[in-house]
Amino acid sequence: GSCGKKAIPLAVLGAEVTIFDISERNMRYALETAEAAGVSVDFVLGDVLEPDMEKYGGFFDVVFMEGGILHYFHDIGKFMEVMHSFLRPGGRMIASDFHPFQKVMDIMDFEQPVTDYFSTEIVRGEMAHARFYPEEIRKQFPMCEYRKYTMSEIINAVIESGFLLKRFDEYPAWTDKRYPGEFTILAVRDANVQNATGE
Repeated sequence: GSCGKKAIPLAVLGAEVTIFDISERNMRYALETAEAAGVSVDFVLGDVLEPDMEKYGGFFDVVFMEGGILHYFHDIGKFMEVMHSFLRPGGRMIASDFHPFQKVMDIMDFEQPVTDYFSTEIVRGEMAHARFYPEEIRKQFPMCEYRKYTMSEIINAVIESGFLLKRFDEYPAWTDKRYPGEFTILAVRDANVQNATGE
């Protein structure tokens, strides 16, 4: 959910939106911006991997994430299981993220560490947008720990959590169109398929 930069426009278009994020500052920004836009959004402050499933299990028509979040979760299987559990049968997950090619080449100029494509190590680096700030502000951002996945790890986590994979698309990097920069996955919670937890 972050600061609501996608959730608030969806609310303006008429969607009922719930944002999950761990940052209190993001919550404050999102709620103030939503109020200024004349819409309301729900904001759940906390770890999305520990949601209130009595309230949110099978609750949503769509779960949506974009702009580089998967690498913040060190257990992508658990993350995808939670996303699957959020959805009603027939609900859709849309995941748009940075391409795992970023592991071996900083093609998007994020100034983040690169590594072996098949590495499973946790790497430490800045948030992707930190480079846009003056140096004195940039130094104030906390460092993050990333688990950068291969494409097969991402796709298999989607499938193994019980989703029916409907579409997978890759897009060129905006810095050099010869290389992959982003991807989008569309998956559905099939009423006839169970995930690893039997849901």
